[in-house]
Amino acid sequence: MPQTNGVTMNSVQTNGAQHVPEHRHIWIITGPAGCGKTTVAEYVAGQLSLPYLEGDSFHPKANIEKMANDIPLNDADRWDWLILLRQQAIAALESGTTGVVLTCSALKRKYRDVIRIASYNNNKVLVHFIYLRAPQDVLLARVHARVGHYMKDSMVKSQLESLEEPREDESDVLSVDVSGSMAEVQRLALSVVNDVMAADAGSA
Repeated sequence: MPQTNGVTMNSVQTNGAQHVPEHRHIWIITGPAGCGKTTVAEYVAGQLSLPYLEGDSFHPKANIEKMANDIPLNDADRWDWLILLRQQAIAALESGTTGVVLTCSALKRKYRDVIRIASYNNNKVLVHFIYLRAPQDVLLARVHARVGHYMKDSMVKSQLESLEEPREDESDVLSVDVSGSMAEVQRLALSVVNDVMAADAGSA
C-alpha cells in the first residue's frame, strides 16, 4: 500500500512561481472506531483551511441507536449514508474550495467504491483515503478514553471483523500508522496529504 512522507505547503513554489493543484480533492480519513479519525481530520482541515465533514453526524437516528445498543450496522444501513457523504463532499467542492476533508470508517472496499464514484463522474475530482491503521488494543484504549460516546468495545471488535484491509491495487489509499502519539499521527497524515497536493501542483 503506498505511503508517503514530508511536508510541503498547500500551494507550491516551483522555480519562483506559485502553482495550485490541478484537481479538486476529497480526503477521506478512514479506519475503525478509535483510530482517531475525527482528531486527525480536524487537524488536517484546519492546517489546510479546508471544509471538514464529520461522517458520524450524517448517520440517521436509526443507525446511531443501533450502534448505541451494540448492534453492528449492515450494508443496507450504511448504503444511503455513504451516498449522502459523497454528495456532501461534492457539494463542498462545488462551493469553490479546492478540497474537502471528511471522516468515514469505509471498512469495506465496496464502501470505498461508493465514494470513488465522485471521481468517475468528474475527472477533475480526485478521491483519497487516508487509512489510519491500528491494532485492536490501541483502538480499545482510545475508545475507553471517550466520554459519552455511543461506540463500545463490542462495536470496535465488530468493525475489525468487518474490516477489509485496502489492497495494493487501491492506489488511492495511503496508510498512516497510528501507534504513536496523536500529535505524531496528525503530522504524518498532514505530510501524506501535502505530498499528494505537491505532486498534483507539479503536474499542473
